[in-house]
Amino acid sequence: MKKTKKILIALSVLLLVFAVAGLARNLLRDYQAQKQIDELTQQLEQTRSDTGGVVQAPLLSIKQASEPVMLPEFQELYERNPDIIGWLTIANTRIDYPVMQNLQDAEYYLDHDFDKKENKNGLPFLDAQNTIDDSDILLLHGHNMKSGLMFADLLNYKKESYYKEHSTIQFNTLYEKAEYEIVAVILSEVYRKSDDVFKYYQVEKADSPAEFDSYVQNVKKLALYDTGVAAQYGDQLIVLSTCEYSSENGRLAVVARKR
Repeated sequence: MKKTKKILIALSVLLLVFAVAGLARNLLRDYQAQKQIDELTQQLEQTRSDTGGVVQAPLLSIKQASEPVMLPEFQELYERNPDIIGWLTIANTRIDYPVMQNLQDAEYYLDHDFDKKENKNGLPFLDAQNTIDDSDILLLHGHNMKSGLMFADLLNYKKESYYKEHSTIQFNTLYEKAEYEIVAVILSEVYRKSDDVFKYYQVEKADSPAEFDSYVQNVKKLALYDTGVAAQYGDQLIVLSTCEYSSENGRLAVVARKR
């Protein structure tokens, strides 16, 4: 009996050690992720301050003059990692991150950081269906981390009171600064391909006036509350998507219109 008790105690201690070690790894991972984001934010702000927001443009050929000029605050970050396509900020939340897109591996930033090191926090990234220059609806993915990092704060939008205090989103691309106002907050899920239901994440199927308007109408039907903001063909939308665990394969999406 004593031997059995000792074995149980030893197993309990072993399980506790593994649990503590796992917690320590997660805390270290989250610390490293946040430390890098703080560094990137500081670099962005420092470059913006140094240039005063003015692009120091070189002499351009006629061909080059017709091409967009990168905003000065992104130039150093782009040299560090050309996968960056912009920066997403929601004031007074923890959402203040670079947005990425790896053209060779659509899901690369599910588990890689800005310096392309493995990290389960990943980074917000643009869906493979999209190109930043010419898509009417930009679908951005981000993890809902237990630590509160990445897109975890989006879950607060279930409450209308939270929306009223955070009704706008800043999404600056490499070439343009823009503000978006929230059209709807929806709960949905990732469906089977054969399911004949509205799939908010199939944004490539909304490239005609009728399809775009149908997309917006379906979003409005799923809305948790009425924001009073409408959208129509010709508007550009962003869709911020993250996991939501009240249903299997659940998702929460915040849909916003460019002002």
